[in-house]
Amino acid sequence: MKIERPTLLMGALIASSVALASNTVDKTNPNILFILVDDLGLGDLSCQYAKDLSTPNIDRIFETGVRLDNFYANSSVSSPSRAALLTGRFPAMVGVPGVIRPSVDQNWGYFAPSAVTMPDLLKSGGYSTALIGKWHLGWESPNLPNERGFDHFHGFLADMMDDYYTHRRQGGNYMFLNNKEIDPKGHATDLFTSWSVDYIKREAKAKNPFFLYLAYNAPHSPLQPPVEWVNKVQARDKSLPVKRARLIALIEHLDYNIGKVMQALKESGQLDNTLVIFASDNGGDRGSMANNGPIRGAKGDMFEGGIRVPCALNMPGVFEGGRRDNHFIVMMDLLPTICELVNIPIKHEIDGISVLDAVKGKTQDTEGRFVYWLRNEGGAQFGGKSQSAVRYNEYKLLQNLPFEKAQMFNLKEDSLETASLPLKGDMFRKLNSAMTRHYRAWGAIPCQAPSK
Repeated sequence: MKIERPTLLMGALIASSVALASNTVDKTNPNILFILVDDLGLGDLSCQYAKDLSTPNIDRIFETGVRLDNFYANSSVSSPSRAALLTGRFPAMVGVPGVIRPSVDQNWGYFAPSAVTMPDLLKSGGYSTALIGKWHLGWESPNLPNERGFDHFHGFLADMMDDYYTHRRQGGNYMFLNNKEIDPKGHATDLFTSWSVDYIKREAKAKNPFFLYLAYNAPHSPLQPPVEWVNKVQARDKSLPVKRARLIALIEHLDYNIGKVMQALKESGQLDNTLVIFASDNGGDRGSMANNGPIRGAKGDMFEGGIRVPCALNMPGVFEGGRRDNHFIVMMDLLPTICELVNIPIKHEIDGISVLDAVKGKTQDTEGRFVYWLRNEGGAQFGGKSQSAVRYNEYKLLQNLPFEKAQMFNLKEDSLETASLPLKGDMFRKLNSAMTRHYRAWGAIPCQAPSK
């Protein structure tokens, strides 16, 4: 089956070193474009494991940059991963062990107002900072994006839109331009792209570098791509289940829009001096027929499919060449890595480590540390309790649901997590004790807003 690729391709864009504007290229002070997508499975790119879709623009980021083949989100769901990305902390340590929701009885986090964020740090180094797209870390003061380090916010405050066109969540409108409620028309993916293109073009005239956190809500459900994109996918392969066809169309529409953002970087003369990072916040949703590649589990699981996600870094002259890296890297590691790259010191406690040596192709021990995943949730499966996992080197101890038995795996010998090891011995005790310490530390952190 031949998949026709969209007309907007990045091949010539990244391959070209000719700037169309007169901007001076300064590799020590680059712009930063962080593209975070929502619920994209490890396998759902044509450069990964998917054979039924085409993502040439995202592929180009991976194929000409550094692909992180052993990259993990900090949670199996959205809000905690975003908290970890923006703070370099384990999410429970900044008050976000679960999904932040406007509905009080369904809310499982409160983003600690004292937490220092990536835009806070980058602003201290002279960066202009912007968030376009999905925030999902609070819908009221003091946890609005403009209060957490972003000079410019144009996007959606709450969790998931119920409709990509009306942009509502349970009847409420959470679409804002800075502190002003807005009601724009159009598909959310198209809107976030258009606003990002406008921002990139404006910033081309500025003296300061920019940090743009572009957080799409695609391909999260509802599976609501523009109808012409669904028609194109179904015409190409009539054997696809309708749900899978709609997910593919949503991903391909997303890819097309990312191509537009990359085009804006080139046309404004900023491509050669922009670090582009692409990642997903957690694994793909099995209910949407996502492809999580050759691993067990999906979004919401502590198995690999819920937390291992696609990621790549791309910057001409720095992260290029199509190299594939297999260091164990976690979302929270990106903050200290970026800060080291742009020479911004971190003077407060974080949990992530800079992996700049690793992503530059040097040898670095990134596995000899305890890494924790913890998620609280309600409903019959959770009852307010936690699912959790802890990893040290190749060993991982997890409890996928709070009423299930714990399991332990050696990921190098059993990457599919098929046969649990006996829950005994030195390694089990080591992992179990570490997880206990993390729970004790987390217990001191408020995860609900203070009473008014």
